[in-house]
Amino acid sequence: MTKPADPAIIAELWAVICERADNPSEASYTSRLLADPKGIDKVLEKVGEEATEFILAVKNKKNERTVEETADLLFHLLVALRAAGVDLSDVMQELEKRRK
Repeated sequence: MTKPADPAIIAELWAVICERADNPSEASYTSRLLADPKGIDKVLEKVGEEATEFILAVKNKKNERTVEETADLLFHLLVALRAAGVDLSDVMQELEKRRK
């Protein structure tokens, strides 16, 4: 059994995404993605692309690619949440509510 990862990484990633949204930088992929002229459509394109890559990696039983594509998908989902004006804490509360 593998050691569980620290879930705080999601909170850290969310904080970075929010920082890049609030203080855009040309050097930041996240800032550029959020500022794309296509708006939220660009972010949603990335979510769709990463979801497809995740599905293919799982279907083809490529464990390393599955891990990589899952990370990409999670990241882009978080960026999409920010672009949509939805706070991660609301999603976490919903998950907690469903767990009970």
